Amino acid sequence: MVWAEKFKLKKQLIKSVTDAGFNTPKEIQLKTLNRIIGGQDVIGVGPEGCGKTTTYVLSTINRFNHDAEGVPRVLILAPDQEKIFGIVAQFEQLNRNKSLTIVSLHAGTTTEQQMDELADGADIVVATPDRARAIYLKLGLNLNKVELLVIDDAQQIVKKGLQLPVVELANSIGKAQHLVFSEVLHDKLNKMIEPFMQLPAIIEVEELPEEQLPVHPQMLYHVPNFGTKLNLLNLFLYDDELFTKTVVFANTRQTAEKIYKSLENRMRKAVAVLNPTFFEYNGVKDISEFKANAEQRVLIIANEGTEEVDLQNIPFIIHIDLPLDKDVYINHVVNHATDADDETLALTFATDLELDQVRKIENATGQKMQKADLPDELVIEKDRKAKETEKEKQPAKVDPNKYVPGEAFHEKKPENSKTYNFSSGYKAKLNNKKKH
Repeated sequence: MVWAEKFKLKKQLIKSVTDAGFNTPKEIQLKTLNRIIGGQDVIGVGPEGCGKTTTYVLSTINRFNHDAEGVPRVLILAPDQEKIFGIVAQFEQLNRNKSLTIVSLHAGTTTEQQMDELADGADIVVATPDRARAIYLKLGLNLNKVELLVIDDAQQIVKKGLQLPVVELANSIGKAQHLVFSEVLHDKLNKMIEPFMQLPAIIEVEELPEEQLPVHPQMLYHVPNFGTKLNLLNLFLYDDELFTKTVVFANTRQTAEKIYKSLENRMRKAVAVLNPTFFEYNGVKDISEFKANAEQRVLIIANEGTEEVDLQNIPFIIHIDLPLDKDVYINHVVNHATDADDETLALTFATDLELDQVRKIENATGQKMQKADLPDELVIEKDRKAKETEKEKQPAKVDPNKYVPGEAFHEKKPENSKTYNFSSGYKAKLNNKKKH
C-alpha cells in the first residue's frame, strides 16, 4: 500500500484513507506529510483541491491515541463557517477514534452554547479566528495544552482582516508546531505569520490541468495598492502610438468613474465609459460605437450589470480589478479566433489580496500568467495608513517670519523655587497658625 510505504501513519488511519477513496497521495502530501509528522513548522502553498485539508487532517488524527484527554491539543483556524463545516466533515470521514472530540466555534451558534461544548471536553477545536479569540478572552477556551496550531485558507483570513486575532491566539499558545496552508503566499500573509513561525519549510505545488483554454496572451503586474494601479494605467495609456484601442475592466461603476476621472484630465475625448451614470462623461452605448470612433482610444467598462461584450480586434484588454467570478474574466480573455494571428494582449493588475483569484484563473485556463516587471518610472503609491503615520511623525513647520513672543516671566532664583508639595490638610494647619 502506497500510504503505508510513504508515511508513518497508524494502521487504522491508513485503512480509513483507502476506504475513503484516497488511493494515492497527492503531491502536497508527498512533500509535506512526513515533515509535519516529524514536528516541523510547514507552510503549504497550492491551489484549491490539491489536498491541503486532507494533509493536516491526517497528521492531526495521527497524533492521538485512544486515550484522548478532552483538553484541546489542536487548534485549527479557518476563515468562515462554510470552511469549518468542510474541515469537520473531513475529520468525520477519516477519524475512527470515537473517543476523539471535535468542537467547532463560529458565528452559527451562540458563544454560550459553544463554551458549554468546550466545558464538556474537546480534543480538537476548529474555529474562526475572531470567535476563538472572543471565547478565549472569556476564559472559555483553554490553550495551555495546545501543541499544534493550523491556519487553513490563510489568504482568505488576511482578506477578511482577521490577522490580529490569529497573532494574539498564536502568542497565547506556548511551545507548539505551526502549519499554514494557503493558495498563495504574499507580503501581507508573511507579515501575519512571521511572529510565530519557527524556520518553516515552504512547500509549493502547482497542479494545472492538462487541457488548456484558448485565451489571449496574459501578463500579470503585481502592485501594492489601487493608487499604484491607476499610476500604471496612466503610464501605459498615455502612449498613444502603442495603445491605440484599449478596453479597461473594473468591478463597479464607482471604480470605472474613478478611472475615467483619472484619465480624462489628460486624454480628454480619447477616453469613454460604457453606459455612464452621468451625462457629463464621454460615453458610448455599445462597444461597436467605440470601435468605429477613431478619436476614442480607451473604453472603461464596469463588470456589474454588463452583458457580454465583443472584444474581437481590440489590441489591449486591461483588468484593473479582478472579478470575483473567474468565468467573467475568462470570457473577456478567451480567444474566439484561434486560426487567425492573435494580436490581443491581456494585462492584469493585481494586489496581494487578489493573487488567490489569479491562481483560480490560472487553474481554470490551464495557463500561467506571465509575470511582468513594473516600469522604472512607475510611481508607487503608499498606503493611506502609511501616509498618515509618516505625516504624524513629521514635526510641524514653523514660519520664520511669524512673531513668537518671549517668556512672560524670568526664571525664579534657587531660593525662591518651590521644591515641596504640602497636602491640603497641612496647608490648613499653617494658615491657622498665621491667624493666631
